[in-house]
Amino acid sequence: MAPEASEKEMKKHTPHLEVITTHVNADFDALASMLAAKKLYPEAIMVFPGAQEKNLRNFFLHTSSYLFDFVRIKDVDLNKINRLILVDTRQKRRIGKFKKLLDRNDMEVHIYDHHPPSDDDIKGDLEIIQEHGAGISRMTEIIREKGIKITPDEATLMSLGIYEDTGSFTFSSTKTEDYEAAAWLLEQGASLNTISDMLTRELTAEQVWLLNDLMASATKNNINGIEVVIAKAKSDRYIGDFAVLVQKFMEMENLNVLFALAQMENRVYLVARSRIPEVNVAEIAFEFGGGGHPQAASATIIEKTLIQAEEDLHSILLRRIDFERTAKDMMTSPVINISSEVTIREANDTLTRYNINFLMVVDEGKILKGYISRQMVDRAIFLGLEMRPVREYMNVEFYHVGPETTLNQIQDLIISNKVGVLPVLKGSELIGVITRTDLLNILIERSSTPEFLYDSEEELPRFVRKKNIGNLLKERLPDKIIRLLKDLGELADRLDYNAYLVGGLVRDVILKRENLDVDIVIEGDGIKFARTSASHLGAKVRSYPKFGTAVLVMPDGFKIDVATARMEHYESPAALPEVKLSSLRRDLFRRDFTVNTLAVHLNKGHYGTLIDHFSAMKDIKERTLRVIHNLSFVEDPTRILRAIRFEQRFGFRIGRLTETLIQNAVNIRCFENLSGQRLFIELQMILKEEDPIGAIERMDGYGLLKFISPELRLTEEVRTILKEIKGILVWFDLLYLGIAYEPWKVYFLGLSSCLSDDAFKNLIKRLQLQDKEMEGMISARQEEGRVLRELYRLKGKNRYSIYRVLSPLPAEVLLYAMAKSRGEKTKRYISTFFTRLKGTEVFLKGKDLIAMGYKPGPFFKEILEGLLEAKLEGDVSTKEDEIEFVKDRFGSLLDT
Repeated sequence: MAPEASEKEMKKHTPHLEVITTHVNADFDALASMLAAKKLYPEAIMVFPGAQEKNLRNFFLHTSSYLFDFVRIKDVDLNKINRLILVDTRQKRRIGKFKKLLDRNDMEVHIYDHHPPSDDDIKGDLEIIQEHGAGISRMTEIIREKGIKITPDEATLMSLGIYEDTGSFTFSSTKTEDYEAAAWLLEQGASLNTISDMLTRELTAEQVWLLNDLMASATKNNINGIEVVIAKAKSDRYIGDFAVLVQKFMEMENLNVLFALAQMENRVYLVARSRIPEVNVAEIAFEFGGGGHPQAASATIIEKTLIQAEEDLHSILLRRIDFERTAKDMMTSPVINISSEVTIREANDTLTRYNINFLMVVDEGKILKGYISRQMVDRAIFLGLEMRPVREYMNVEFYHVGPETTLNQIQDLIISNKVGVLPVLKGSELIGVITRTDLLNILIERSSTPEFLYDSEEELPRFVRKKNIGNLLKERLPDKIIRLLKDLGELADRLDYNAYLVGGLVRDVILKRENLDVDIVIEGDGIKFARTSASHLGAKVRSYPKFGTAVLVMPDGFKIDVATARMEHYESPAALPEVKLSSLRRDLFRRDFTVNTLAVHLNKGHYGTLIDHFSAMKDIKERTLRVIHNLSFVEDPTRILRAIRFEQRFGFRIGRLTETLIQNAVNIRCFENLSGQRLFIELQMILKEEDPIGAIERMDGYGLLKFISPELRLTEEVRTILKEIKGILVWFDLLYLGIAYEPWKVYFLGLSSCLSDDAFKNLIKRLQLQDKEMEGMISARQEEGRVLRELYRLKGKNRYSIYRVLSPLPAEVLLYAMAKSRGEKTKRYISTFFTRLKGTEVFLKGKDLIAMGYKPGPFFKEILEGLLEAKLEGDVSTKEDEIEFVKDRFGSLLDT
């Protein structure tokens, strides 16, 4: 806290007061300017309007040699003030309680400031405003011109203001006058050692951690053609010198534009730096209630979370950073089009299928012939013209632009001529379209919300979060895959395509989970790319032209899935999708959840760039699962099962709105039209999870089990069996017996254990299992009952009997029987079989019996079976024991 004047000093003040003040969160430049103003207005009192920055508070606490008369604002009668002297600011919102004085007609205001003008500026009776790097520089000039003497301590403090606000003369806002003022103050005895001590303090451990968090969270964002870095951090307590940390980050990474947000205690602090004229950070900070210079600014944001502040920042950046966009940056490509011979009805189907309002009409060479709108199609259908060709009613007179046409030209063309759609032509070839909606999305960018759903491709966000994760890929993936990804990127360059790594692998790299399933999306011809890659890499290729996909099979058997960027249309709920070529953005839009929409650019010039169209990184950080649009579960109900599986696997939670959409899809019974095969695939994948019980519980909670089988219930008995299965499988795996089995089958038997035999058979038919698999499941269920009954009846010395009962059966049946049995004896029998009996073999074979003099015949089976029984019961152990056993037991059968 600043030293304060005594009450005796206060009483000396005249009924009319002159007050020198500055902005809230005062820094050294503000303090130095107040001190300089005191030299110019010796009768005035100095009053801070609010808190000071921490480094300034530390200065007052630890530096006793600087004693100034400051008065607390609560001790000042605002009604007695007749002159307000503002230094280092002229913004009304930044002077705290003193802004109330500006409404008085008798108030005289003197202003000394160096900041650029803003909409919030106060009009002064005296204004001395010059855009120096520091406000104290201009005031030093005035003191020097007036011949006012200052002490070395005062010179030092005034120099501190210059050094701090110019970044020790490194900020681009620094002017010649700043150097001249600093030189004169040095002549007056300013101590450079003191200045150095105050400005170059060693970072504390907390500050190092905060700086590290900023650097780790930093993302590069292309805002209207300008690269802007946004970093953020959190701390439960306040950590001082945040601006110093931001400046260090700026210098270490040699950034042009940096916005840093830190949530500390109950506030969010914004510090911004810019080295380029296209980004005026003062304007952006002003929108948050802060201010500063075009090159350096800050703001304190209250009553908002870090996420809300970041979203607001994105919206403001999109609005404030005005870079010349061109048509190729704005257009949607490839364009959905039709031929001129298509009927009005077919055109209507296409408009509805892809949820668009205009259809381009082209000939075979992609030469644009015209377009037809939804409005025109609706009118034609109303008039009974649905079977007429579109060429009779399409619009053949239209405006168009080239790929280099600027945003301003496009805006003028669309608005002045009330154009709904603007084709983009390269020569006469159609390469893209720009709609009125596209233009509005750019001009009035909508900020995203924590759970924003996109109703259609038309509403996809134009702001794309990007950062480079090349090093993370290298850390998480094997070297051979990294080399492969780079090779694929270079091959895409040769074909003039864009190649992206997409899907679960990208998600799992971020989550640091094991996954080597490589999925590549190509903006171009995916099958051509796959064939070219196969030739270059010595791989085989299997292509599927209907879907625009291919599979590369490398010489070592490693597989890579390649797909052409595409969009999907569902004819009806739960149907399989129809596929059409598209862009990466639309390809990602068709996916199930935001966390699966991440893509990594593989082309050489952009390798490692992470593309996040739908805030996937934010959802991963918040561990939340969200769908992309609100018809997602209606189009494909299997996504509900996938949502449950991912939620349980990753420890995520399903978002509130997404959960509502799940319930809505269940209520309209979307699963009833779902094929049994697709239902089985998703159910099987759930049961293949390491611990599927949580997912089964969620399925029961959403009322999904009835769609698998009307009689299926998660009763307490079924829950008990499933928990038993979990424990038994863990035990079995820890035995390391090397016995192959499929855990999902055990869980399937446990889940369906409540069903009657007829209901179970109906379930198997509903899931459309293959005949062999169907027979196996029905047999397994029947055998489990028989096994338990036979084991229950066993008594006495019975290892051989246990072996004979259990050895014909697959491991899944035995593990299920073990889980279902309530008797410890039965469990012990099955355990004994796995650990001691299974795989038991005798040493002697038929040839050994022949060598011993036995004549081959049906009794060989009797001998070997008796020998196996003896070994199982512990009567023999070595080959010699077996020979003696055969001689004793079957000697009479020797071929004499």
